[in-house]
Amino acid sequence: MTKPLSQTTGRRKEAVARVRLRPGTGAITVNRKAIEAYFTTATSRMVVTEPLRLTNTDEVYDVDVTVDGGGITGQAGAVRLGIARALVELDPEMRPPLKKAGLLTRDARAKESKKYGLKKARKAPQYTKR
Repeated sequence: MTKPLSQTTGRRKEAVARVRLRPGTGAITVNRKAIEAYFTTATSRMVVTEPLRLTNTDEVYDVDVTVDGGGITGQAGAVRLGIARALVELDPEMRPPLKKAGLLTRDARAKESKKYGLKKARKAPQYTKR
């Protein structure tokens, strides 16, 4: 395995993705599986490959990702941010289109914490009159 050109981190919700970019043919592996095997829905695959398609580098680099935590949607968002950051690290000229598309911004939305006396963050127990 060749040394990666760039190694970055992407986060979304509880998911953390470590992304490595190498020169290659456009193969994407997630946790040692092909992208089709790991992200089974077309939406998740589209989210992951968005920075590569936007910069026309989808067949220039091989992407190797290690992702853990969270669910499928959060992991896809984390991988997308990691890929976008890696592309900017390799070529600063790619920053304006990625920034304009909002791919370099970390989505800070996370699950709201539970409050005491409530069932979840905002859901209250059923009210009984008598």
